Amino acid sequence: MKLLTIQTANGQRLGLLTEHGVLDVEEALSVLPADGQAAPRTVHAAIEGGESALQALQRLADRAAASPEAKAKAFKPEADVRFGPCVPNPGKIICVGLNYRKHAEETNAPIPEYPILFNKFNNTLNGHGGDVPLPKVSSKVDYEAELVVVIGRSAKYVTRDEALGRVFGYCAVNDVSARDLQLRTPQWLLGKSCDGFSPLGPYLVTADEVGDPNDLDIKLTLNGEVRQQSNTADMIFRVDEIVSYISQHMTLHPGDIILTGTPEGVVLGLPEAEQVWLKDGDVCTVEIEKLGALTNRFVKEA
Repeated sequence: MKLLTIQTANGQRLGLLTEHGVLDVEEALSVLPADGQAAPRTVHAAIEGGESALQALQRLADRAAASPEAKAKAFKPEADVRFGPCVPNPGKIICVGLNYRKHAEETNAPIPEYPILFNKFNNTLNGHGGDVPLPKVSSKVDYEAELVVVIGRSAKYVTRDEALGRVFGYCAVNDVSARDLQLRTPQWLLGKSCDGFSPLGPYLVTADEVGDPNDLDIKLTLNGEVRQQSNTADMIFRVDEIVSYISQHMTLHPGDIILTGTPEGVVLGLPEAEQVWLKDGDVCTVEIEKLGALTNRFVKEA
C-alpha cells in the first residue's frame, strides 16, 4: 500500500494511492457510513494501527470506488495533489552517515566501524514537489539520495532477526546538506538542519510491497543528468543491522524515521575544481525502486 500526505489550505490529510487516483480519506469518510473499524485519518494513526488499520483503509477505498458519489468526491488525479511529507510528524529523525562503501571512498573517509549517527529536526521536513530554500548563510548546498526506514512497532534491544518486523514501510528522501556549515565543526547537525532540507516521499510504501530493503536500486538526477546511481546492497550497515543497533541505545517508536545514508556521486565527492553546488532553479529527483520518484526544486531563500 502507498500512503501519502495531501497538503490542503486547512492542513494535512491522509491519502492513499489507488488505481482510481489518490483517495482523500477525509472526503471518503464524509460521504460513506461507518463500516466496522474506522479507517485511520492520519498517516501516524495508520502507522500505529498496523495491519488492521491498513485493512480498514483498503475497505474504505473499495467502498469509495463502488459508490458513484464517493468516487466523484474522494478520488482526485495524482497530478492535482499537493504533497506534504509522507511522514508528517516523526518523533525522531535519525540519520546514518557514510553508510555506502563507495561514498566513503569518494570522500576519502575511513570505513566506519560502527554506524555514524546524527539527527535532523521536523523543521527540515518537505514534500514531493515542494521548493527547498537555499540558505543565505551557505554557498555549498549538496544533494543526497537516501532510503528511509519508517518504524511501525516499538523497538528496544531487538536483534537483527527481529528488526525488520518492527518496520512499517519505506520512502525516499533527499538529505540536503550545506557542506560549508556541516564541516565547520566536527558535529554535522548545523549543515543538515536548515529549513526544508528533508523532502520526504512521495509515498510511504508498506514493507510488504518493498520486500528486501537491502537490494533496491537508487538514483538521483540533477536537471535530468544522472548524478547518483547505486543499489542499497552497497550499504556498509544493512537495514536490519541499523534498526537493531539504534534500538540498543534508544527506544524506537512508531513513526520514527531513519535515513540510511547516501551512495557515491555527491558534489562533495568531486575534485574541488569540479564542484558546482546547487543553485537557484536546480531540480533534483530521487528515485528508489518500488518507492517512486521524489522531485524538488531549489530556490534562493527569500
